[in-house]
Amino acid sequence: MLEHLTKETFKQKVFNFEQNKEWKFEGDIPCMIDFYADWCQPCKIVAPVLEELAAEYKGKINIYKVNTEQEQELAALFGIKSIPSLLFVPNDAQPQMAMGALPKDSFEKAISEVLKVEKN
Repeated sequence: MLEHLTKETFKQKVFNFEQNKEWKFEGDIPCMIDFYADWCQPCKIVAPVLEELAAEYKGKINIYKVNTEQEQELAALFGIKSIPSLLFVPNDAQPQMAMGALPKDSFEKAISEVLKVEKN
């Protein structure tokens, strides 16, 4: 199971937006964040793909989920208008957003190019 972030765990593991005005990543390894809702059909299609990626990149990236219905402040912070939206967060660069239910190879390409991480 992927870890679901609340506002509090998001501030600890990704970005403490209450303390920092400029982007400052709090994590140790790059991450992806899936902004989703339980009623969203494309989100349900992406979920097993993200589980596979989490297993394949274990120890190299973290994959988190944020329920946009429960965490409206986080969704607003990133201007989430459509779901699923995925935020790719590299260690040392600005995060990048991708929208829609992408195929697995698109995620792998973004993990390689944006997060600079290769599979084991």
